[in-house]
Amino acid sequence: MTTPRTETVCVGAGRADQPGAPLNVPPVFASSFRAGGEYDYARNEGTPTWDALEQVVGRLEGGTATAYASGMGAVAAVVDLLPAASRVVVPADSYTAVRALVAARGHTVDLRDITDTDAVLAAAEGAALLWLESPTNPLMDVADLPALCAGARAAGVPVAVDNTFATPLLQNPLALGADIVMHSGSKYIGGHADLLIGLTVAADEELAARLRTNRVLAGATPGGMEAFLAVRGVRTLALRVRQAQESAGVLAERLEQHPKVSRVRYPGLPSDPGHKRAAAQMSGFGAMLSFEVAGGAAEADAVCAALRVVNAATSLGGVESTVERRAKLAGQEHVPPSLLRLSVGCEHVEDLWADLDTALG
Repeated sequence: MTTPRTETVCVGAGRADQPGAPLNVPPVFASSFRAGGEYDYARNEGTPTWDALEQVVGRLEGGTATAYASGMGAVAAVVDLLPAASRVVVPADSYTAVRALVAARGHTVDLRDITDTDAVLAAAEGAALLWLESPTNPLMDVADLPALCAGARAAGVPVAVDNTFATPLLQNPLALGADIVMHSGSKYIGGHADLLIGLTVAADEELAARLRTNRVLAGATPGGMEAFLAVRGVRTLALRVRQAQESAGVLAERLEQHPKVSRVRYPGLPSDPGHKRAAAQMSGFGAMLSFEVAGGAAEADAVCAALRVVNAATSLGGVESTVERRAKLAGQEHVPPSLLRLSVGCEHVEDLWADLDTALG
């Protein structure tokens, strides 16, 4: 049999195959199990529901996955591997909670423009970790992942990549040289804005075991229902990403021509600075984009208030489209005041465009 393609892995991985087994892995609501079997105590060995989620995401990313209570629980597991008072190189444009956590753990946060490969590699010399996002949140900057991973590896610096925006379907950082991949499974993997869960994936088994030990000791374990919902969500990941990405490309092209929009940031646009890099290392450009409303913050807030199909809400990656003015949040001072981050969902593209066009008008 040929190697299953990603769409097939999304649907089939993590299922039991013995006769009489349920077709879908059920939620297992148990903390303790009868002695003598594979499971003893859920915090230590997990549950069959966690295992199903870890198997499918691990297959998609090409490594061993570990599930946590949230995306930040997964980030914490990575950061807690570092020696005390380490220096961590982080994209200047990145998820603010990651920077806050690194600092709260007593480490130095070294912010760098992730598009400047030489400068990032120079900064990585002597660092304990190179943390990457690509595309970044919310400016959609694209890092040269193969070059950064190779350069960091030569310098003996481990690399962790937040792959939440791209999903395992569009980008596989382990195959590009990264040591760890992190996902906020609350976003595209779950896909329905109804759960909190996080995952790490490592190709090296020893590293994967260290990450799992951190979960055991820190207790950042996912709930049974959350793990079940994440498994159910990942079954339709390929369908959702395909629909949302197709719509995002159409909306980006139209927004770029709109008189009330001063700039669109989407690597799928040939005019985007990260287009060539993204085309080289991704199999698609994703469903996240940002655009700047002409005028300023007040005009951008007015657009958010006027939208009816697109939801003015935080987070991303669900079947519903969401928009947020990111500069209003603490730690986003580098973001243009009128920038709106748009997570394109699975609504009909013409309904989304009519809503955006009306709100902009």
